[in-house]
Amino acid sequence: MSKIEVDQVDPQSGTTLTLGTSGDTISIPAGVTLANSGTATGFASIAWQSTIVTGTTLSAVAGNGYWIDTTSNACTVTLPGSASVGDQIIFVDYARTWATNNLTIDLNGLNYQGGTANPVYDTNGQTVNIVYSGATNGWIPISDDDVTNEQSYDIDFLVVAGGGGGGGRVAGNGGGGGAGAGGYRTSTQSITTGTVITVTVGNGGSGGVDTTDATQGSDSSISGSGVTTITSTGGGKGGQAGNGAPSTAGGNGGSGGGAGNSGGPPYSGGNGNTPSVAPSQGNNGGNATESTVYSGGGGGGASATGSNGTTSGLGNGGNGTASSITGSSVTYAGGGGAGTYDSQGTAGSGGNGGGGSGSISGNGTAGTINTGGGGGGSGGNPSATTGGNGGKGVVILSVPTANYSSTSTGSPTVTTSGSNTILQFNSSGSYTA
Repeated sequence: MSKIEVDQVDPQSGTTLTLGTSGDTISIPAGVTLANSGTATGFASIAWQSTIVTGTTLSAVAGNGYWIDTTSNACTVTLPGSASVGDQIIFVDYARTWATNNLTIDLNGLNYQGGTANPVYDTNGQTVNIVYSGATNGWIPISDDDVTNEQSYDIDFLVVAGGGGGGGRVAGNGGGGGAGAGGYRTSTQSITTGTVITVTVGNGGSGGVDTTDATQGSDSSISGSGVTTITSTGGGKGGQAGNGAPSTAGGNGGSGGGAGNSGGPPYSGGNGNTPSVAPSQGNNGGNATESTVYSGGGGGGASATGSNGTTSGLGNGGNGTASSITGSSVTYAGGGGAGTYDSQGTAGSGGNGGGGSGSISGNGTAGTINTGGGGGGSGGNPSATTGGNGGKGVVILSVPTANYSSTSTGSPTVTTSGSNTILQFNSSGSYTA
C-alpha cells in the first residue's frame, strides 16, 4: 500500500484531480484546514455513538447516529434548537421494538417536512435519517424506508347528534311518544398535520304541541380534506297523541321515536340506525299499546330500544352508551320516556344518557343538552300539552398532547386526560390538526 503526502496541489481550472489509487492512504499535514468552497459528495459525516440509548429521553446532536432501543419504554428524542443546512442525524430501531414503544421526535421549535407536529415512528426496524433543509421545511427524512410524510397522528372522535323532540298531546286523553336519541358514533383516524376538521353539532328537535308534530333532531358530523366523514343522524321525533285516531307513529332517525297514543290504533315506534351504518348508531322506538291509560312508546337509545307502552304505562326510553373519551365515563344518547293519561298509568322514564322523562299530566321533560338525549312525551287530560325538546348533540376530539396545535374555532372546552388533550365542541366549529 502506497502513502501519498499532499503538500500543495494547485490544478488549473477545469482540471479533474485524482489523488492516489484504490487502497492508498492520503495524509493531510498538521495545521492544514480543508475548506469546501464547492460541492462535496460521497463523504460520510456521521459519528455513530457506541452507547445504546435505552432511556426515555435523548438530546440529539447534529452529525451523530444513534441506536435507539425501546424494548422497555418509549423514547422521546429532542432535536437541536438551531440547525444549519446540511446538518444530519440518524436514528435506528436497535431492537425492532418501535411498534410496541414508539420513538417520538421533539422538534424543539424547528419545522419537520414543513410542519410543526412532533412525528411519531411506530414501525419495527425503521431507520430515520434526517437532514436539515432550512427554516421553511426544516428537517426532512432521506432514508429509503422513511421518506413518506410522518406529519400525521391519530385522533379519536365521538359524534352525537341532536335528540328528537318528544310527542305532544292534542286536547283530550292521551300520551305522547318519547323521542329517539341522536345517533351515536365513534371513529379513530390518522389525520395529516394542517388538516382543518370541520365540526358540526346538531340541535335537538322541538317538542310537539296540540296539532303540531314534534321534529327530528339535527345531524352532527366531522369532515375535512382527507378525513373520513362521520355523520350521526338526528333522533326520531316522538309520535303525537291525538284525540283518538289522529295519533301518529314515531319518527325514524339515529334512534327511533316512540309512538303516540290516545286510544286509536296501536301505532309503531320509529326505526333507529336510519340511515344504516355499522356499528349501529341507535335503536328503534317503542310501540303504543291500545289501552285505557293511553301510554305512548319510549324513544330508542344508543344501546337499547325504547319500551312499548303497556296497560299500566311505562313506555321507558332506551339507555344510551357510556364513553370515556374525556377521561371520565359519561353516558350519551338516551331515549325519551313516553307520556300517559293522568294518574291511571305511570309515565315512562328517560333512558340513561340524557333522555327526558314523560309526563302523566303535563309537558314532557327536555333531553339534556350536549348529550343528544331524546325529549319526553307529554300526557294528561283535557288541555293540550307539549313534548320536551331534544337535547343538543356534542362532538368530542381526543388529540395526543404532543401533537395538539391549539388552533380551533367555535370555542370548544379544552381539558387534558393523561397524555391527551380533549376538545369538547358544544356548538359547531373546527380544529386544525
